[in-house]
Amino acid sequence: MIVVVGQFRFPPERMEEARPVMRRVMEFTRAEPGCVEYNYGEDVLDPGLIRVSEVWESREQLAAHMQTPHMARWQRERAELGLTERNILVYEAGEGKSL
Repeated sequence: MIVVVGQFRFPPERMEEARPVMRRVMEFTRAEPGCVEYNYGEDVLDPGLIRVSEVWESREQLAAHMQTPHMARWQRERAELGLTERNILVYEAGEGKSL
């Protein structure tokens, strides 16, 4: 499994505009082959901070995801919304176990 975690930031005053755009990206991505999980979550203590978590079956499927039309659109839209502080990391993970 491939695990992607990170964060990015929008200006807090742009969050109302950003939410439906993020929702669309999540809906398209969750329908992609190999997508196990794809989540954006607002940090309730830090306005404008978005936490990212993704799980993919393979690196190849993650790479294909990055080439989709909805990701190209998302790259343009997030720049227009004032995205900053993007820090996303990719990890290879073994089988998960419950805590």
